[in-house]
Amino acid sequence: MLNISFLDLSASTGLVATIVLTFNFLLGMMISTNYKRQTYWKTLPKKIKNINLFNFHNWTAYFALFLVVLHPTFLLFDASTKFKFIDIIFPINAPTQKIFVAFGTLSMLAIFTVLITTQKIVRDKMSFRVWKNIHLISYATAMLFVVHGIVMDPLLKNRPVDIFDAEKVVSEVCLIVLIAASYARYKFHNKTKIV
Repeated sequence: MLNISFLDLSASTGLVATIVLTFNFLLGMMISTNYKRQTYWKTLPKKIKNINLFNFHNWTAYFALFLVVLHPTFLLFDASTKFKFIDIIFPINAPTQKIFVAFGTLSMLAIFTVLITTQKIVRDKMSFRVWKNIHLISYATAMLFVVHGIVMDPLLKNRPVDIFDAEKVVSEVCLIVLIAASYARYKFHNKTKIV
């Protein structure tokens, strides 16, 4: 029988959230760079071209938010961590690694902000420019969540981080992908002047 603690579930959920956020970020970048104009797009099978990437991007964002919220929720049920709800919302109260917990809290709140402003009822009340500027939070949000995963001690004991731990390596690869994709998006934006 497996002996899985809520702390393990929290760590695993955070890792899956990191992967989903990275994937969602890449989908969003594809949409923002007019991927349908690219020559490789014409070579793809029709079934793939018929996928609505905008809807897929939105649903993966909701799934990422679910995972990001579930990630600290598991800590509330693990007696060894001594985390309370207030510690997650106001990390200044966190029993350990307050700054690193704050990275996770800030990214969670930023994901909420981005998703709330994409709702039609909210989006219709602001200009496209304002919405776009708010949506740019997602660049920092994904990276902040990934950094949170890299710097947190898996046992929440303030031990030195083993950067070669398998879970950390996955997060580090995601961070490299996010930085490279952000740089590519920046270069594409400057080359085409597409906002």
